[in-house]
Amino acid sequence: MGYEKDKIEKGTRMEKIKIFTDSASDITVDNEKNLDIAMINFSVAMGDKSYLSREDFDNEGFYKLMAEYGGIPLTSQVTAFEFQELYEKYYKEGYTDLIGVLINSEGSATYNNSIMAYKLFLEEFPEAEGKFRVHSIDSRSYTGAYGYAVVEGGKMVQAGKSVSEVIDFIQDWVNRCVVYFVPYTLTYAAKSGRIPSAAALVGDKLGIKPIMKIYDHVISTALTVRGEKRVVKKIAEKALSDMEKGTPYMIVYGDDTVIRDQMAAAMTELLGYPPVDFYQIGAAIATNAGPRVVGVILREK
Repeated sequence: MGYEKDKIEKGTRMEKIKIFTDSASDITVDNEKNLDIAMINFSVAMGDKSYLSREDFDNEGFYKLMAEYGGIPLTSQVTAFEFQELYEKYYKEGYTDLIGVLINSEGSATYNNSIMAYKLFLEEFPEAEGKFRVHSIDSRSYTGAYGYAVVEGGKMVQAGKSVSEVIDFIQDWVNRCVVYFVPYTLTYAAKSGRIPSAAALVGDKLGIKPIMKIYDHVISTALTVRGEKRVVKKIAEKALSDMEKGTPYMIVYGDDTVIRDQMAAAMTELLGYPPVDFYQIGAAIATNAGPRVVGVILREK
């Protein structure tokens, strides 16, 4: 079911909480393990071969496969059946609440499948109603934009915070989170429909890079930059103008650690404090944005 704060009464029962997410959140394997976060991985197809992200390869392995393949990989949504299996596992382990933070519902059916799966789960286990709750949260975004909320939520669970406190934090973050990023090659964005094919072709030929904005389900072009050398500076300036003063921010990047470090340095110089984390895009995001990207994840004013 979705976010239903009014149904959660703090202190009325013992809470055993598990946070789950999908692999498009791009949280690190260390955070996944150390914070005891349940992960559902997207499958990726390249030609007649199918892979499971995070299991069949790490990010560097995927970038290599992607380069060897030469085409545009395809990702599949997480099915209701996969969610049902997850719910049954943690129900039988005695959890009272699962909090799921999932990929943008307008970019994938994954979130809706998680809600459908809970209804199907209750049909199979009617005795679980009122005792086992699934709180699916639509991140409205991609990659570390909700990966950060997952990680911080995991820390809150370990610190003994209540279900309502964790959900309140996550919901507030995803409601106000903005991502500004640049895909250095527009072929992938054009194929996925994020940028019209003709505009992508012209942009690549002329060296025009769009600074893309992700906010409230929508991916749009915030502004354009001519030439790679100006990309980092323009993203930093745009991020600074929109972010809430003094709040944490993250760097998102792909296969290029040099521009990752340049982005972090530019933001640190402008703000006076460094990013709290770095999110390297994995298979689910790279298939739509390409392997070489850089950007900033922030909380809007």
